Amino acid sequence: MVISAPRPLDLGKGQIFLLRYRADLRTIAFVAAYWGVFAFAWMSAWQPWYVTAGLVVLLAVQAWINAVITHNTLHSPMWKSRWMNRVTQVVLSCSYGFPVSEYVPGHNLSHHRFTQSRKDVMRTSKVRFEWNLLNLLLFFFMLGADVTAANFRYTKDAKERMPAWYRQLLVEMACVWGIKVFALIVDWKRALVFIGIPHLYAVWGITTVNFVQHDGCDPGHPYNHSRNYVGRIFNWFTFNNGFHGMHHLRPGLHWSLLDAAHAVELKPYIDPRLDERSLLLYCFRTFIFPGKRLRFDGKPVVLMDEGPDEDWIGGAVQPEGIELTS
Repeated sequence: MVISAPRPLDLGKGQIFLLRYRADLRTIAFVAAYWGVFAFAWMSAWQPWYVTAGLVVLLAVQAWINAVITHNTLHSPMWKSRWMNRVTQVVLSCSYGFPVSEYVPGHNLSHHRFTQSRKDVMRTSKVRFEWNLLNLLLFFFMLGADVTAANFRYTKDAKERMPAWYRQLLVEMACVWGIKVFALIVDWKRALVFIGIPHLYAVWGITTVNFVQHDGCDPGHPYNHSRNYVGRIFNWFTFNNGFHGMHHLRPGLHWSLLDAAHAVELKPYIDPRLDERSLLLYCFRTFIFPGKRLRFDGKPVVLMDEGPDEDWIGGAVQPEGIELTS
């Protein structure tokens, strides 16, 4: 069975305005919804308090979804036009809360190429608490210094060898941090509540999801390297982010094709215990009750002494499959 691509959407006579896939109309709608909710929250702040609290929660979830969208677009750009993709990256940077080009080193070049090895700066073996819930909650914080250091080294190396990528990063940084500083000047309380909290949750969430997708899997196996969450509702709202094993097999495959590809190329070969129906049920079982850190086959996760990160940056300057940087 061949997984065929959805028909591109022609938004005009000029190729410059072409979406690569019709499915990304949903992407555009979700990003627009985030900005609509943000505008409403900013203008209606504090009255009454429970509405404000609800809006903060909603913005946090939306910002995390924007982080998922960021992940998708860095693997498979939305537009046929490079300048439209560059603009989209700036918009997503402001929606997710951080320059999206910084996502490239740790995720695309380290995690995807060297999953769960010492060259993977986001490997789950970096957290080793006996209480498994702490592994989930603190995963982001335990990785932060290593990811930041790797990003800095990659950026320093890429500045000369990849000037287009570096310029894009500078534009994203200027927009993201410029908007945040401006918002703090205008109203620091609103800025902290409606921008700070949601964006911090987004970066925590998009990093932490790596733990539930890979911990206890078999990174050396051709199919059992990732855990999938195959519920339809979850995947509709998260742009098929649950089909993570298929994404690792074919990183450049558009998100709208992952579910069909999973059924044909992965499901017949993967251990069925790695296809979870619900992320929430998995998290309850794994982190609340009984809350044990287990492999997918039910055996305890055994963590060996592994030493510090291995260098992966040498020779990894060009982000494969990322159209914007070429």
